[in-house]
Amino acid sequence: MTAYRDQYASLFNEGRNVVLIGVSNDSQSELGSWLKDADFPFLFGSDASNNGGTYAAFGGGLRSNNMVDSRAVIVVGPDGRIAETIESFNQNDPMAYEHLAEVIDRVTPEPEGN
Repeated sequence: MTAYRDQYASLFNEGRNVVLIGVSNDSQSELGSWLKDADFPFLFGSDASNNGGTYAAFGGGLRSNNMVDSRAVIVVGPDGRIAETIESFNQNDPMAYEHLAEVIDRVTPEPEGN
């Protein structure tokens, strides 16, 4: 997710009022330790204590062991509705960022003339 953070302004036009929520099975303390100094422009959620139930409520699929798919991302549009649930976001794959940019462009097209 550091690649997304580092490309946030240039690739996603500061997110254009889109909220991203990264969801994992990491505990709150594990996430907190990792995020402490990272300054991410998006949210993270732990589904460790809810056995995937929170993520499933957002429309995400769970593996057979009731675990959240690897580094899932929920995209919330400017209207406050879930625009897309990316069930497996590979932060090391450039194509993942292209797909994410397409989702953001779809829910928040740039104003004409830009």
